[in-house]
Amino acid sequence: MAWTLTSSNEREMLTLFTTLKPCRGHIGVIQRNAIQSWCYLRPSVEIIVFGDALGTSEVATEFGIHHISGVDRNEYGTPLVSAMFAAAERLSDSPLMCYVNADIILMSDFLLAVRRLATEASFLMVGRRWDLDLQEPLNFEQAGWEERLRTRAVCGGTLHSMTGIDYFVFPRGLWGALRPLAVGRPAWDNWIIYHARARGVRVIDATRVVTAVHQNHDYLHHPEGETGVWEGPEAKRNRELAGGLRCLFTLADATHLLTPWSVRPALSMTHVKRRLVTAPLFFPFLDPIVTPLIRIGRVIRNTIVGTTS
Repeated sequence: MAWTLTSSNEREMLTLFTTLKPCRGHIGVIQRNAIQSWCYLRPSVEIIVFGDALGTSEVATEFGIHHISGVDRNEYGTPLVSAMFAAAERLSDSPLMCYVNADIILMSDFLLAVRRLATEASFLMVGRRWDLDLQEPLNFEQAGWEERLRTRAVCGGTLHSMTGIDYFVFPRGLWGALRPLAVGRPAWDNWIIYHARARGVRVIDATRVVTAVHQNHDYLHHPEGETGVWEGPEAKRNRELAGGLRCLFTLADATHLLTPWSVRPALSMTHVKRRLVTAPLFFPFLDPIVTPLIRIGRVIRNTIVGTTS
């Protein structure tokens, strides 16, 4: 199917794309909050919503964003990462693309970070999120909403661990073919970071400069709830397609950090350890060296723990 989008705006620097869960109840409220926050980004961005979940068409019409219903899905009706990423690039002419989960509120610091990387030829910008309980629709027309929300997130929310990855900014044409992973199920986001690293792409962690707010929610959108999302057949297939645990990377596998002043190499002990552990994935000839070192490190750690306990 050949799709085209028309817009009265000039070519946007960035295209955001996503897919929605059924837009009813609390999940409907937080998805509208997220999309509205994207609509308030300046300079403006193009927004594409994929899928056929309940209320998607109505939300797209409400906010004047693009809706594409005919994206490839698996037999459970879940859109595929490979299909969405490819379709978004076909539909848009923006130089930069971003997949973002539809429960994530973005603010002006997000675009400021993106603009700092806009001239990079090859990068993947990711970052941790702030988990926050939000029940109500936000008023984005009220002055100072960003400052209030940022304070609320930092003071009353929780900075998620390095496993939570909810936005991916990259130059168009970066990926090539992606694997047919189910979006919204485990492993696909971790595999994206692995895939970027395998292609020699700089993975830049923007946590220090971007406050991305994740609105906590239940899992009623899945017939089997939270267990179905994390342990169901789609989750198991995703892990298999990703190549198993060894290919499930996190923000600890970032190669660089975006700070208020510069982009610098990620050289903390956590990053260096991960670089050592994962080196044989990219350079198999290192396996005979790295594996014994890891085993020795575990023995030393266990000995220290046993001595001090």
